[in-house]
Amino acid sequence: MNIARSFAAVSDFGDKCAGLLGELGIARADEIRKVTPLTGGVASDIARVDLADRAICVKFALPKLKVAADWRAPVHRNAAEYAWLQVAAKVCPAASVALFGRSEALHGFAMEYVAGADVYLWKQALLEEAPDRGEAGAVGDMLGRIHRASAARGFDRTAFDNRDDFRALRIEPYLTYTTGTHPDLADRFAALEDMLFQADAVLVHGDVSPKNILMRGAGPVMLDAECATMGDASFDLAFCLNHLVLKAVHLPGSRDGLLARAGRFWAAYAAHVDWEDAAALEARVCALLPGLMLGRVDGKSPVEYLREDEREFVRAAGRDLMGDPAPTLARFADRLKDRMKGMTQ
Repeated sequence: MNIARSFAAVSDFGDKCAGLLGELGIARADEIRKVTPLTGGVASDIARVDLADRAICVKFALPKLKVAADWRAPVHRNAAEYAWLQVAAKVCPAASVALFGRSEALHGFAMEYVAGADVYLWKQALLEEAPDRGEAGAVGDMLGRIHRASAARGFDRTAFDNRDDFRALRIEPYLTYTTGTHPDLADRFAALEDMLFQADAVLVHGDVSPKNILMRGAGPVMLDAECATMGDASFDLAFCLNHLVLKAVHLPGSRDGLLARAGRFWAAYAAHVDWEDAAALEARVCALLPGLMLGRVDGKSPVEYLREDEREFVRAAGRDLMGDPAPTLARFADRLKDRMKGMTQ
């Protein structure tokens, strides 16, 4: 839910927004009619800024994330996010957000405020069990195109030498921290951490989550690329698939459909894999996905909608699949379905 407040009620943040828009030559402070802070993310301050003729979105990186655990990350990650959005705009221009500029001093940028009758948040559609409109395949296709472009010879990697930021924002909170709850799987977690930290094959978004994906007529709009780095394609794939798996656990009436969407996501993505063997990549996804399942119940940013019995199911299934990884995503889904037969409907 968005929280609307007057410009006066958010004077400090409003001044920061005004400073950004002024530096970028977008608007003067007296041309700002209202600043509406937006909720939902934990890593940045985000707002809708209403001008006389349009609304835009501004975003500033935070040094400490808004979660219960002590989770900090460098604010210069805002530059990598903006650079990722620029790459996406080149590769998939029809399905990307318009960018209006970035401030190095303020660690913030301005972009299009995506809205309209045909715009909806993928996470909301999934949780409401809305009819499948091909979202998973469209997201897989877009992600595959971006990964393929970034793996090509001549791709400019300058803005994406961010493995230390990726460790702080993704490896440590989702894997390293979770090891404390599952010490018997420490070797498995350590192998995944090393795999992700050492890789640099493709441009990884780092937060391909339905909560960060708006759907509109031209296709998915991916936002919140604060973790962007050159890395292993398996992370983006497993991170997104994990959300479909967790929602399949939570929504008994949609379980088969959600797992089928996971298959369509992979099929659409795999059609673009030309930088490595697709089967090898799929195997890494199958190895990483259970670790991320555990990370979303016992890591620093647990998913908010699961009941405790559902969390226990995710723990048991994640531990089983981490200890004995499935060879393919189809087999991964079959094993989940077998376990889900015993769940309360």
